[in-house]
Amino acid sequence: MAVSDEFLNYVVGQLSMLGRVTARKMFGGAGLYCEGKMFGLVADDVPYLKADDSNRDDFLKAGSSPFNPFPDKTTAMPYYEIPADVLENPTALAPWAQRSLDIARKKK
Repeated sequence: MAVSDEFLNYVVGQLSMLGRVTARKMFGGAGLYCEGKMFGLVADDVPYLKADDSNRDDFLKAGSSPFNPFPDKTTAMPYYEIPADVLENPTALAPWAQRSLDIARKKK
């Protein structure tokens, strides 16, 4: 699970509409933070956003897969791949990212 600095910087830049977004490298990937809340991650140069019952269907309809850190196991984490067309368009990305940040804010 590696992440390139160039791609990570690109993703952070695309998410700048949320305010100050930072990335913290861990376990070969990176967590995406805003307001001290982890709302996304990047692993193997694939970006993911936090999901729950309020937005999971949007990811599934777009053909996104959940983040699975252990491919040999069925356990997936509550983060879904950001569709490429959404990631490339900050205007389209804004509501997706905002919903994920809102989910992260609710978690204690």
